[in-house]
Amino acid sequence: MSEVIWGLGTSHVPSIGAAMDRGVTDEPVWAPLFDGYGPAREWLAKNTPDVAILVYNDHANGVDLDIVPTFAIGTAEKFSVADEGFGRRPVPDVQGDPDFAFHILNNLMDDGFDMTVFQELDVDHGFTVPLSVWTPEPGDAWPCPVIPLMVNVIRYPQPTAARCYALGKALGKAIESYTEAQTVGILGTGGMSHQLAGARAGFINPEFDKMFLEAIENDPEKLAALSREDYIRLAGSEGIELIMWLVMRGAMNAEVRTVHSAYHVPASNTAAGLALLDNRTDV
Repeated sequence: MSEVIWGLGTSHVPSIGAAMDRGVTDEPVWAPLFDGYGPAREWLAKNTPDVAILVYNDHANGVDLDIVPTFAIGTAEKFSVADEGFGRRPVPDVQGDPDFAFHILNNLMDDGFDMTVFQELDVDHGFTVPLSVWTPEPGDAWPCPVIPLMVNVIRYPQPTAARCYALGKALGKAIESYTEAQTVGILGTGGMSHQLAGARAGFINPEFDKMFLEAIENDPEKLAALSREDYIRLAGSEGIELIMWLVMRGAMNAEVRTVHSAYHVPASNTAAGLALLDNRTDV
């Protein structure tokens, strides 16, 4: 039997990774954001899981936009860091966990989620930036193996928030049924409110973001009830990425404890947020 010990919701803004890679996180424009990460990083360093699952979306770097799966899982032994046009980030490739990934795949399929399977997959900033938020100095390897779980938030129609929350619940069941005892951390990534193009380019909604950060702990059903149109209207066309946080939250217990949260505007015309949730309320 395996156990989810924590969930981490975090933005995956590419410039966050670039700021770290260039060593400018202490500069005035970046310091407030990275100061907000500090307490979460300290706690996470003391609570390293045996394996992590990272819920993210690709940005046409690992997957061609002609074929965008609604939900997909990576089952490879290793995932290479993608070159997004400026050279690959100076971070380690990602070690996978094929046995655990296939167990999750089988269980999700049996629960009615028709998953696309990647036996080879390059991962872009949507994946590596959250890993850097978690572990700023990984050295030669990330803290543990990581299983990619990809969600389409780019091409319409995206899955609903309710469907993502249900996927999370099925994921939690799959994790719990894994007979080799493992501790698991889950990252839900993307957002917060932002819109990169169109008449509302630059749109940010701090009131919605702060409501989301509170509800992700105490009332995830409220967030799952919002339609994709609600998310786009309230959080911007790219703010719909927040539905990926609900996969993370759905895999956790009904009651969780917020270890730390942070919020900063703007980070590359984006509201950047973080919520670290402890799934072990009896600890």
